[in-house]
Amino acid sequence: MSFIVGKKLKMSQIWKEEEAIPVTLIQAGPVVVTQIRTKEKDKYEAVQVGFDNSKKKVNKPLAGHLKGLGNFRYLNEFRLDKGESEKEYKVGDVLDVTQFNEGDKVIVSGLDKGRGFQGVVKRHGFAGGPKTHGQKDRLRAPGSIGSTDAQRVIRGKKMAGRMGLERKSIKNMKVVLVDKENNILAVKGAVPGMRGTILEIKS
Repeated sequence: MSFIVGKKLKMSQIWKEEEAIPVTLIQAGPVVVTQIRTKEKDKYEAVQVGFDNSKKKVNKPLAGHLKGLGNFRYLNEFRLDKGESEKEYKVGDVLDVTQFNEGDKVIVSGLDKGRGFQGVVKRHGFAGGPKTHGQKDRLRAPGSIGSTDAQRVIRGKKMAGRMGLERKSIKNMKVVLVDKENNILAVKGAVPGMRGTILEIKS
């Protein structure tokens, strides 16, 4: 399994054989392996990597954990697949976009855009009320939220509320371009989040 952490830069397009392909440009890595989790010690197998060595201040426990590796702004873990051994990685290893090739299918995960408090029409796709026949100011209203039998609002009822800032994963995204010099990965289509969103990419 190949994996890396990146930052969403922007959307663009790439021309290939007289076809415009919409792509998202991601500043992918390089990342440094900061910890190896094993079944014997942690009950599961995973690799922890650090991204964005921006020289930020860290507290003493984290500084001891990252001693000699750098002060990373982001730490992310990737669970290993069955049959894949954590012995393939060592603390201090540097991983970059050379793990990926054009045409690879990847899973991209991250937080989508926060949209604040929204009504049911935008949040859940409700049709709203009629525009005429005695209705007034009810076009985007949710309608009845109760029932005759249980005189309360049923748990899980779709209503207005906070929308966005949820973790989303998009599968089978195609790698269109790998820029090894600038550590940029171009994947076909849109990915979660706005510019600057931290993304996890794995094959």
